[in-house]
Amino acid sequence: MVWVLLTAAAFVRLDIPAGMLHGQWSPGFVRLADFFTQFGLGGWYLIPSALLLVAANLTDWRSLSRRSLMLVYNWTCLAFLMLSAAGLSGLAVNVLKYAIGRARPMYFDDFGVLALHPFAFDARFAGFPSGHATTMGAVFGVALLLFPRRWTIALAITACIASTRVFVGAHYPSDTVAGFGLGCAFALACGLVFARLGFIFRQMPSGLPVRKETFRLT
Repeated sequence: MVWVLLTAAAFVRLDIPAGMLHGQWSPGFVRLADFFTQFGLGGWYLIPSALLLVAANLTDWRSLSRRSLMLVYNWTCLAFLMLSAAGLSGLAVNVLKYAIGRARPMYFDDFGVLALHPFAFDARFAGFPSGHATTMGAVFGVALLLFPRRWTIALAITACIASTRVFVGAHYPSDTVAGFGLGCAFALACGLVFARLGFIFRQMPSGLPVRKETFRLT
C-alpha cells in the first residue's frame, strides 16, 4: 500500500516537472548520472550470481572442511537469492512495461505525461515501471534481508542509482518508484520462500524471514 501511495504521489507531484525539465540538466550532471545509471543493469548482479552457482556446482563439497563448506553454502544461497530476486522481478517488469506502454519523458512534448500505448512493443512506450529501478529495488531488498542494520546505507545507494533514470531522461519519477517497489517486493517474497525452505533464513512466528546466525560470507 505504501508503495502504491508513493508511486501515486510521485505521479501527481513530480512527473510533469520532470517532463518539463528534460534536456535542461547540465551536460556534466547528465554524464555523471549516465555513468551511475549503468549500475542498474541486471547483468551486474545476474551474471556474477550465475557464475557463482556454476563454480559451486563444480566444487567437490566432500573435500571441504566444515568451515569452508558453510562458506561455500552461504555464497551459493546468496547467489541463488540474488538470481531469483533480480531475475524474476526483471521478467515481471519487462512484461508490465510493454503491456502498459507508457511513453518516456524524452517524448513529453509529443505525448504528454500519461500517453499509454499498450503492447506497442516500442522502446519509446516502455516507461512504466523502470527496469533499472526494479533491479535496484531487488538489490535493496536482498541487502535489507541480509544486513537489516545497514538498511539506510543500502537504501541511499540503490535509490540514488534508481533516480539517475530520471536525470538521463529515460523515466519519470513515478516509473522509478514503481520499479523500485516491485523489485523490493520480489526480493522479500524470495526471502519468505527461502525461510520456509530453511535456506540462510529462519522464519519468525510472524512469518517474516530473519537471517540465520550461521550466515557468514567471510
